[in-house]
Formats: sequence, C-alpha cells, structure tokens
Amino acid sequence: MPTQPDAIALLKEDHRHVEKLFEQFEKAKGDDRKLKLAHQICAELTIHTMIEEELFYPALRSKVDDDMMDEAYVEHDGAKMLIAEIMAGAPGSAFYEAKVSVLAEEIKHHVKEEERAKDGMFAQARAAGVDLKGLGEQLKARKQELMAEIEADGLPVPTTRSMIGATVKTGAPLEMAAH
Repeated sequence: MPTQPDAIALLKEDHRHVEKLFEQFEKAKGDDRKLKLAHQICAELTIHTMIEEELFYPALRSKVDDDMMDEAYVEHDGAKMLIAEIMAGAPGSAFYEAKVSVLAEEIKHHVKEEERAKDGMFAQARAAGVDLKGLGEQLKARKQELMAEIEADGLPVPTTRSMIGATVKTGAPLEMAAH
C-alpha cells in the first residue's frame, strides 16, 4: 500500500504541475489553447492558495519566520489580483499575455521562498516538527473538495487576506493614452 505524501510533497507536486502549465502557455499557439491553459493555471493556483491559507499556513504560524508568513500572504494576494484580471480577460486583449507572464514570475518567486533548502518555509516546517503527514491528508481532502466545487460552480471570487481594499483609479487603456 503506497504511503500518502506529506503536506510538503503534495504542495511541491502542485508547484511542478503549475510550472509545466506556464511553460505550455508560453509555447501555445492559438487563442483557444491559451485561454484553456490560462483558466487551468488560474484554477490550480486558486485551489493551491486556498489549501495553503486554510490549512497549511495556520499550522505553521508561530513555527516559521513571521515575516516569511506575512510575505506569503501578500504574494498570494498579488497572485489573486492577477488571477481575477486573467479570468476577466481573454487572449488578444490588452496586457493579457503580460498578466500571465507576470503571474508566472510571481509564482516562481513564491515557490522559491517556500522551497529554499535551508531556511525556506518548508525547511522551517520540517525543523519545527509540524505533523506533515496529518496535514498532507487534510490538504489532499480539501483539495478534492475544492476541485469538485470549482467543477460545479466555477472559480470563486478571490478573497485577499493582506490587502486593505485600497481604491485604485482605472485610467485610459494604454493604447488610447498614446494617441
């Protein structure tokens, strides 16, 4: 009987999967293929951020560096803002591919912070003795629930945890401002 992956193995598996999706998006030809990949990326990242924020991060609070935890929430919230923009747009619309590209860079940075060998979040969690097996089971179960919910109802509206809801003004689209 195969052993269940621990929480870190499960999250790293998600990281590798999304990295591959970003690579596929970068190489994709045709708007339909790009749209499908972008939506898949957004769904995967939405589920991933939700399981981390609902289960993984709370289990690590006070066991890993507080600044690292705070940065992780802010990084998630930045990703959520881009996910909302990507889901509202379509290939060919202004800045669409740039938004996917910036999201990929943000996620790459976030993953590096979590996975750094000696002092990353995952290394700190292992060193602190967090029950990663039990947490892995919880993450897997919640991930399956979220996948079913998203399949039935679509992506939920992103909820930010670190942003204060600052008001921004939307200016004229860049291509119009140049004329």
